[in-house]
Amino acid sequence: MSGLIMASQLILGLSILVILHELGHFLAARAFGIKVEKFYLFFDAWGFKLFSFKKGDCEYGIGWLPLGGYVKIAGMIDESMDTEQMAQPAQPWEFRSKPAWQRLIVMLGGVFVNIVVGIFIFWMLTFKYGETYIANSSVQNGINPGSIGKEIGLKKGDKIIAINGNKVIRFDELISSKVLLGNTNLTLVRGDQTMDIKVPEDILNKVSDLGIEAFISRMPLLTSTVDSVIAGKPAAKAGIEKGDRIVAINGVPIKYDADVRSLVPDFKGKTIPIEVNRGAEHLFFNVPIDTAGTIGIAFNFDEIKEETLKYSLMAALPVGANQAWKTFSDNAKGIWKVLTGKIQANKAFSGPVEIARKVYGGEWIWAKFWASTGFISIALAFMNLLPIPALDGGHVVFLLVEMIKGKPLGEKFMERAQIVGFVMLISLMVFVLGNDIFKAIFRH
Repeated sequence: MSGLIMASQLILGLSILVILHELGHFLAARAFGIKVEKFYLFFDAWGFKLFSFKKGDCEYGIGWLPLGGYVKIAGMIDESMDTEQMAQPAQPWEFRSKPAWQRLIVMLGGVFVNIVVGIFIFWMLTFKYGETYIANSSVQNGINPGSIGKEIGLKKGDKIIAINGNKVIRFDELISSKVLLGNTNLTLVRGDQTMDIKVPEDILNKVSDLGIEAFISRMPLLTSTVDSVIAGKPAAKAGIEKGDRIVAINGVPIKYDADVRSLVPDFKGKTIPIEVNRGAEHLFFNVPIDTAGTIGIAFNFDEIKEETLKYSLMAALPVGANQAWKTFSDNAKGIWKVLTGKIQANKAFSGPVEIARKVYGGEWIWAKFWASTGFISIALAFMNLLPIPALDGGHVVFLLVEMIKGKPLGEKFMERAQIVGFVMLISLMVFVLGNDIFKAIFRH
């Protein structure tokens, strides 16, 4: 069922974004009197389509190949490779007959809409829900690093107070792009010492394989004080009570909730001694661990203080815009890391399977759906701006060259560039899809 939910969210989210992206091109073209012959969600490759109708001089429809969508603009060398139309004399309502600045606006129309949509989504989410976060100053017990965090020198209970010299305000900054893009300096307090630890540039390669929890857990550490005991479960039967503080399990000293969670499952089906402090008393209990590796206790999440900032409608706008800009700049930084060899391409790029699994997830929560869709909208805007022939960014580059030269590039050159760009895009799609399947089968 979760797989169906993932797929449904991905299809709905991408369909909304593709339609709006193409609508940007469509409206810009129509504004300059350029004829648009087709407006399709998905591709009607080899003439096959699921649905279509004609209104005015434009055909609207849904293709069978779910690799995006397109608008066919008359007189434009695009993925349709309509050489017959291009061989005819240019008509005043065609793309090629318009001034370069108008054609540039048409090509940027889709990217512009994706950016506006991303900002709008983040704006509305900020207005409705505000911003909820754990204040780093309220974290009393420090971080719980995973295997990657321990590898670079982090220890359980460390309190990270600064990133690159800037004070950490929100706990989730520790697992944000400012850290995960690497080459970052973490200032931390360990006991009565203050020290710095360097996050390597290639940290994202390992995080991509093992997940964010293998770096630093999303939740700060709690004490090992029992907050509730589930009736009928092993801990309750053994006599452990709310307020007891677990200090040892099978002779191993315990300080944090994470110690209990990591140690107890090792003794599935066995009975082990658990030591607790109850006020001034030091007590021992023999507790049978159930086959699921649990004893039926919960810890006190009230030790962590969450803060929520609420915004008026207009105050939420710059917050949403900043979120959109951060997403855009993170994409740019990530691509640069790939190009400079700091991050492996198979670790950095995700296709539809990984997006469905990691971005949307297997549970339909509308707030998360829209946050994920806003994130992807900005990512699509950035990807479409890349200077690859067949993408909007490639057309933009060619138009800028034309504006500088004072004359358009040759049609043969443009046709060949489109073919090269199309081959590059298909290759990239095959790569990311194959990479997704590999991760899904062999993921840790």
